[in-house]
Amino acid sequence: MIHSDGPKGTASSAPWGSPLLGPVEEKSSIRRVRVQLLLTLPLLVANLIGITMIVVLAGFVLPGPTVFTRQLLLINAVFTPLCAVAALAIGTVWGTVAGLRTMRWATDPDHIPTPPEQRVAVSAPRWMVLQQAVLWTLALVTLTIAYGVADPALIPKVVLSIGAAGIVVCANSYLIVEFALRPVTARVLQADPNRRRGIGVFGRTMLSWLVGVGVPVALSMTVAVWALADPAVSKARLAVCMLSLGGSALLFGMLLMAQVVAATVAPIKGVRQALRRVEDGELDTEVTLYDGTELGDLQSGFNRMVHGLRERAMIEDLFGKHVGHDVAIAAIASQPVLGGTETEAAALFIDIIGSTTMAATLPAPEIVGILNRFFDIVVDEVERHGGLLNKFEGDAALAVFGTPAPLEDLAGSALSCGRAIQRRLREASDLNAGIGVAAGRVVAGNVGTHNRYEFTVIGDAVNEAARLCELSKNYEERLLSSATTLAAAADTESAHWTLGETVTLRGRLKPTRLALPRLSGPTLNPATSNSKASETH
Repeated sequence: MIHSDGPKGTASSAPWGSPLLGPVEEKSSIRRVRVQLLLTLPLLVANLIGITMIVVLAGFVLPGPTVFTRQLLLINAVFTPLCAVAALAIGTVWGTVAGLRTMRWATDPDHIPTPPEQRVAVSAPRWMVLQQAVLWTLALVTLTIAYGVADPALIPKVVLSIGAAGIVVCANSYLIVEFALRPVTARVLQADPNRRRGIGVFGRTMLSWLVGVGVPVALSMTVAVWALADPAVSKARLAVCMLSLGGSALLFGMLLMAQVVAATVAPIKGVRQALRRVEDGELDTEVTLYDGTELGDLQSGFNRMVHGLRERAMIEDLFGKHVGHDVAIAAIASQPVLGGTETEAAALFIDIIGSTTMAATLPAPEIVGILNRFFDIVVDEVERHGGLLNKFEGDAALAVFGTPAPLEDLAGSALSCGRAIQRRLREASDLNAGIGVAAGRVVAGNVGTHNRYEFTVIGDAVNEAARLCELSKNYEERLLSSATTLAAAADTESAHWTLGETVTLRGRLKPTRLALPRLSGPTLNPATSNSKASETH
């Protein structure tokens, strides 16, 4: 299962960087309503704040003649409120409702947005802000004419107050729209991760500076010039202006900076949380790509990185299953080369008894099932005892102990493994195999060509284990080793063994004294006990 901050697998409580945007599993109809509300309500609040800002600036802060006169009562009480209500209504219908209607495809979870739909979605914040700017410009022109006709001295005050409020509302609107449309942006970036159309972290920061610093400072400088040019502006009025504009800089600057920081931190926080899960080994982690700025590159880069880690882990796992985990780790950790080194190791050779008859009498699927159950036991015990299953040879297998990973008691581990395998094979009742175990000096390394090779173990111990395996099929124990191997094992393991007769194994010049596990003693098959020595020469 994929742990993510987005639409795959088990989603977090804030898949798009904020709980306000809802969960991934939310119904599309509910999500549409949620996005509509997140667009409409904050934009209405922003515009109402802008209107309040105009009233405060024009009515109480900026110098010049007062707007609260009987002559302006009709404009103040009727015309201006009607303009404000009309602008809010047009902005809501034209901007948020009509804008979301063009992105109706986003409510269909199975729909992949086409390139034209992607362009509409990523440009939505700019278009909605442009609509706000058009409405505020119309309001500026209309109200300036209305108040200017009544009293030309009011024109500077009206232009400054409406212009400053319009800039603040438009800048704030961009961040509001960008936030509300994160689920839609995520769908677009999921279809085309390379599509980047946001203003970027730098642009967001400059917006914050413009509203929090630029507009108040510009107004303060304008009022200062005004006071210098107009002796009627008193010190008290100038002080009120400076205090009001300074307070607005602190308030609006803090609010907008909080929005910018939240928009910047959310993707970083999501990537940081995902990194922690990757550190814990959860390589199926992904983050949702919902930011159209440089931070979106960070999100997509994280997903590409984790995808590469998953591929590497899969290759390592597959490689380890083919050549053995220890060999795989050694090959990955260092540059493997052809050739080998001489070392001490123990070999365990195992071969199914009666495999020829089985192949001739049983159907192929049943044979495969038997072999799989047989090798399940062999691999499990070899790995549990610290060995490496080096080769599968049809119905036989070779395991080595002590290379490439060293073992403190390699001979004892191999002998213990042989006893464990034989015990489990007896419990299986229908599986019967001979096992030979031998320890000694071997050459371990990579054999083959420069473009294809495998790890292998060559030496007298391997040959001895193979011959002991062949001979063990004639013994009740079905498991044989040698006295030299038993002498190399720790006492805790050698106590489970007893010494038997001395034979000369096929292909060897020196005689070998056999060692057998303590089951019922080294009982020989009476029919073959007199001929064993001659068969093994």
